[in-house]
Amino acid sequence: MEKNFSIAETFALPGIPKGVSVQGYDAPNEFTPKVDPNYRFRRALLSDFLAWMKEGRGETLYIAGPTGCGKSSLVSQVAAKLNLPLQRVSAHSRLEFPELVGSHTIVGGSMQFCYGPLARAMKEGHLFLLDEFDLLDPGTAAGLNGVLEGAPLVIPENGGEVIPPHPEFRFVATGNTAGNGDETGMYQGTVRQNLALMDRGWILQFGYPEPSEEEEILGKAVPDLPKLVRSRMVEIANEVRNLFTGSDENPGSIEVTLSTRSLVRWGRLAWFYRAIASSGVNPFLHALDRAVAFRAEPATRKALHELVQRHFGTTGTGRDGTNGAP
Repeated sequence: MEKNFSIAETFALPGIPKGVSVQGYDAPNEFTPKVDPNYRFRRALLSDFLAWMKEGRGETLYIAGPTGCGKSSLVSQVAAKLNLPLQRVSAHSRLEFPELVGSHTIVGGSMQFCYGPLARAMKEGHLFLLDEFDLLDPGTAAGLNGVLEGAPLVIPENGGEVIPPHPEFRFVATGNTAGNGDETGMYQGTVRQNLALMDRGWILQFGYPEPSEEEEILGKAVPDLPKLVRSRMVEIANEVRNLFTGSDENPGSIEVTLSTRSLVRWGRLAWFYRAIASSGVNPFLHALDRAVAFRAEPATRKALHELVQRHFGTTGTGRDGTNGAP
């Protein structure tokens, strides 16, 4: 049973006119993501996303931003809050269009056509989320042209079945680039997408949260971490990002970064390993290795260790002489 949820009441956003609403459901179904109680909505991004849900009927939404900045989690948590069913697929270079539509499968001894995630979303009015869209082969992406224009989905493999898009069907794609390819070399495998395809909808640009927002995210995920520790960890994360992205004059000098996702992982591991500080082992370095640094080159790992030691000392003591250990 459908019901309307007021944007202002559900998400407490200032500046949203009262009476403006998006549709949700009274209860979740099997395809509805679970609510993450520690998730923090970023108001500006949420406002844009809900504006698209309200005004972007029949148009796709493309969300571009660096790895781990919260692109997919925004979509899934809005769906969770509104009890919306979500079909989620991770794109890759060998993904073929029939994988999205469906295929014939033996069920109970007989051959039946089983709908793929895109066909089910169009048929039943679900949100469809295609992660890492810029990894998709352009030929496969071209097969989405009709769908993104609002045309019915035709399935030749199922006797030419025609699925008109359900009124509540929404198509969201995410990627690390804006569909123009990656000239930085930071995101291997991304592909420049067809301009006509990228012109078929809205585009949002995400970045990492502001330091105060990221401290709050880290605090919700690891509430026992002291505020000073959270602040220093966020400061380190931003220094690592600057080394990763570089500038127009100086390209990035390291090959890994600390996304919001990996920052939260680092915080959880630092708290988990906090007891090893008593044996002289720095829990921040120990946790950082397991969160991100073990996949870095030796020189980068050394640079990350030196950066952490500048903030927390060699054994986890703060740079100002206070005990920075968790």
